[in-house]
Amino acid sequence: MTTTTAERAPRRPRPGRDGQPLVLTQRRIWIIFSALVSGMLLASLDQTIVSTAMPTIVGELGGVEHQAWITTAYLLATTIVMPVYGKFGDVLGRRNLFLIAIGLFTLASIGCAVADSFWLFVFFRAMQGLGGGGLMILSQAIIADIVPASERGKYMGPIGGIFGLSAVAGPLLGGFFVDHMTWQWAFYINIPIGVAAFAIAWFALTLPSKRAERRIDVLGVVLLSAATTCLIFFSEFGGNTDHGWGAPETWAWGVGLLVTASAFVLTEARAEDPIIPLHLFRSPIFLNATAIGFTLGLGMFSALAFMPTFLQMASGTSAAESGLLMLPMMAGMMTTSIWSGLRITKTGTYKRFPIAGSLLTITAMILFTTLSAQTPVWLICGFLLLLGAGLGLIMQVVVLVVQNSVPAAQVGTATSTNNYFREAGAALGVAIFGAMFTNRLSENLTDVFSSAGASPEAAAEASSTLDPQTMDQLPQALRDGIVGAYADSLAPVFWYLVPFLGLAFVLALTLKQIPLSDTAGMVARGEALAADDPAAQELDGEGSASSVDEEASRPDPTEEDEPAPSSRS
Repeated sequence: MTTTTAERAPRRPRPGRDGQPLVLTQRRIWIIFSALVSGMLLASLDQTIVSTAMPTIVGELGGVEHQAWITTAYLLATTIVMPVYGKFGDVLGRRNLFLIAIGLFTLASIGCAVADSFWLFVFFRAMQGLGGGGLMILSQAIIADIVPASERGKYMGPIGGIFGLSAVAGPLLGGFFVDHMTWQWAFYINIPIGVAAFAIAWFALTLPSKRAERRIDVLGVVLLSAATTCLIFFSEFGGNTDHGWGAPETWAWGVGLLVTASAFVLTEARAEDPIIPLHLFRSPIFLNATAIGFTLGLGMFSALAFMPTFLQMASGTSAAESGLLMLPMMAGMMTTSIWSGLRITKTGTYKRFPIAGSLLTITAMILFTTLSAQTPVWLICGFLLLLGAGLGLIMQVVVLVVQNSVPAAQVGTATSTNNYFREAGAALGVAIFGAMFTNRLSENLTDVFSSAGASPEAAAEASSTLDPQTMDQLPQALRDGIVGAYADSLAPVFWYLVPFLGLAFVLALTLKQIPLSDTAGMVARGEALAADDPAAQELDGEGSASSVDEEASRPDPTEEDEPAPSSRS
């Protein structure tokens, strides 16, 4: 910052006091970053464990034909709360919200473990989404607060390492719990991790808190939640054979979507401090990057949600093995994410990475359409490696582009809005393409059991309660039929995803390249001092609390010249 106010306001900061700036030394950045890593580990580890255990969970709870709701409920809740966490973080500060997100996620994990029915389990998965949405959004926003965009790329490596660790530990733990204990331990494991993450964040996450200066957009939050819910139910009902696109109840949700979305736009245009400011969409860079995230979510995450199920049932692998077979995807994602982050930091350019990433994902998706029960495992791993490499070139880069395109005061709002549309696309994709998969699967499995001599009622019951353990006890001929049913149900769905990824490629081609900011968000807002700032060096080269407190106790010879408190950012 070069303004007088920004220079003077942080000269005598007192760490931990609301509204007071900190000194962002490298040591402090890494301490804060450790708290973020613990929260991200909690959320990412849960996803890999649950994906591995899902076939067993839905089999025991009797929800095979509704298994898409496990993913949809989590994504729906995550999508709804993302803008809330982002905006409230900008307005109130992010520390307390981060602690709330950890606590909520941990408590919901206990609920998932003790759930004794499928729909109760889905309810607690939705509660987990309320916490998980905050963990991811606040982590990304806090990184933007403490690290300049020009240096942020190199932090993608440790973040990629967290997801890599989850990719290794999650399948191993999930498979171990399913094969040797019970699936409930996939959620009990979150309790010690959540407690540890909360403790680390409590002591290490030294960020300023704020007070809202303008009226909070409560009506906008309500309307956005209603519109998101209508969107998911509209797509879910339309893709379900029990309702279909011609059903009145399906279009009732569609009308609800139009009404609530229109009311939301009108509300945001008049709100004093909107939850999603409409002026963000006047930025071509923000609009382009957000559209890339939406199409990527629509075309990609629906495929990822059901890949472990395919590997377990269609390839005949165990829960642990199916999770480990996802490792090539995570290896590809980690490699390209770390490499692209380092290249962005070195060169200051980013446009070529989403272009290359979208081409790789399109190629991988086309290859997935060839999957069958006879596809060799090593070939499936190769497809997953290619898919992960494409994702690694897009995911973190798009977030960086969005954060770099808005003022520092709106970095949380912009981050959450971008993630909101990506998750909305993911939830929509999972609902539509998941319904296509499960409807095909239910019909195919019923035909398999009916052909084996089961009555229609018995065939339907067997299809809804099928899990890998039950399948192992069936005759070989029946198992072969089930394997074919899974393969024939999932592989054709990938063709429907290719056009959306093609659109992401076109959007990446038109993404504008602008210089990356060299100022951290908190520094730009006057809430912190950079370590190399002369004022920070006067306090303490390491920004220690004792030095700052000592300096804060000294009289200020220029105090009469300080601007009024209301003029500080």
